[in-house]
Amino acid sequence: MGLEAGWVTDVPDLSRTQQLHALGNGVVPQQAEAAIRLLRDRATNGTAHAWVHP
Repeated sequence: MGLEAGWVTDVPDLSRTQQLHALGNGVVPQQAEAAIRLLRDRATNGTAHAWVHP
């Protein structure tokens, strides 16, 4: 997810629910980066509108 190992899971006395809550939308920046790279690659390869692979 882009965080160091144990960033949330090594915090003492946090339940799994609390760990997930602490993470919140932490994955969003990595997903946004992946989407931008994908769109950039498709645009430079002439397949910018090919949303479904043949």
